[in-house]
Amino acid sequence: MRILVTGSAGHLGEALVRVLGDTTDHEVVGLDLLASPFTQVVGSVADRDFVREAVAGVDAVIHPATLHKPHVGSHGRGDFVDTNVAGTLNLLEEAAAAGVGRFLFTSTTSTFGRALTPAPEDPAAWITEDVAPVPRNIYGVTKTAAENLCELVWRDQRLPCLILRTSRFFPEEDDRDEVRPSFDELNLKVNELLYRRVDIQDAVDAHLLALERAPRIGFGRYIITATTPFSRDDVAELRRDTPAVVRRLYPDFEDIYAARGWTMLPSIDRVYVNAHAREELGWAPAYDFRRALDALAAGADPRSPLTHTIGAKGYHAEPTGVYTTRARQLPS
Repeated sequence: MRILVTGSAGHLGEALVRVLGDTTDHEVVGLDLLASPFTQVVGSVADRDFVREAVAGVDAVIHPATLHKPHVGSHGRGDFVDTNVAGTLNLLEEAAAAGVGRFLFTSTTSTFGRALTPAPEDPAAWITEDVAPVPRNIYGVTKTAAENLCELVWRDQRLPCLILRTSRFFPEEDDRDEVRPSFDELNLKVNELLYRRVDIQDAVDAHLLALERAPRIGFGRYIITATTPFSRDDVAELRRDTPAVVRRLYPDFEDIYAARGWTMLPSIDRVYVNAHAREELGWAPAYDFRRALDALAAGADPRSPLTHTIGAKGYHAEPTGVYTTRARQLPS
């Protein structure tokens, strides 16, 4: 299968090109605005003529390329529309016209937006695919619009199209100024495996399964996140006292954390649920909180080897807050 992967100089794009390229079953073509060892064609998805040439002879398109949440402060809304909406439409329509057999769109749990933040007195939000998005910013608005274009092209032109709403997988420091000083970087990421993070290896595996099953499914939306240990019965207590819930489920967590000087988040406001992806895609994410605890107890790194291979890339050509393009090793 000849597969076009957009955003091949980015985190997920590079990971997909690496993993797909290691098989003998696929020919992979990386596309990005930036030249990289994993990019064969350089250009913008907002350029319709460029996209038409890029999809020629392709059997499948995987589309992670996007302007991200960190770009909200550095790019105008029109830039987001050009890349995330018009660029996705270009790919969809040209793929359909070229007879491409399947299309994967990498979306984000950020589409849920304001639905992720319940009132202070309310329980944590239980987030499944049935929750209606209430975008918080131009990133969420444009990713939601692009999702809707995917559904439109599926219905009108029958291009099999699956949408994968990924939770956090970036390795950089957290972008929240009020959170970053309070937690060791890895401490926070392990905490997030409970409710809002996915390891990049698991994200890649979900895309590969979606690629295989897209023609049979036709159209679908899926939350891609580490499997939460929580149930709906936990949401009220999670908002009041998250450590108490974690202590009940993982009696050994406090000793493992104490050995590193780590702490648990006092409260969480949402829980992402991946049950639909596990059931319909046959996905079995490996990197969850239990695995992380076991790795930490053994003195090992809880992240996948692929996480370290990709490293930290950043989002801007010039340093902007915690995001830079300076390549670096991840801290242990």
